[in-house]
Amino acid sequence: MANHPAAALPLRDGNRDALEGWLRSRTVGAGLATRVRMILLAAADGVPNSEFAERVGAGRTTVIRWRDRYEARGLAGLDDRERSGRPRELDHRAIVAETLKPPPKRLRVTRWPSPLLG
Repeated sequence: MANHPAAALPLRDGNRDALEGWLRSRTVGAGLATRVRMILLAAADGVPNSEFAERVGAGRTTVIRWRDRYEARGLAGLDDRERSGRPRELDHRAIVAETLKPPPKRLRVTRWPSPLLG
């Protein structure tokens, strides 16, 4: 069976600028950056799904799934979905309070050992 190029993915108005901005951003996670690359490559004419799946290091079915999610929901479709399971319970005040306490006397040190300093 021949590997036919997928039809170009039409980007919604203004999304190209937003996607390229996310790609340049240092605060975007690696997963989202990979999904953004997939969508931008899918918007190019004549590139088979398997070819740009290889470029971004994903499977062909993964590329198709993210294309479908973008087509259905736009930029919001690229976000991670809620995970199943019990949500984390963190007491931020308790964490900050613990970090502000001095270490016990037996662990108190005047300087940190460094392999470079000997």
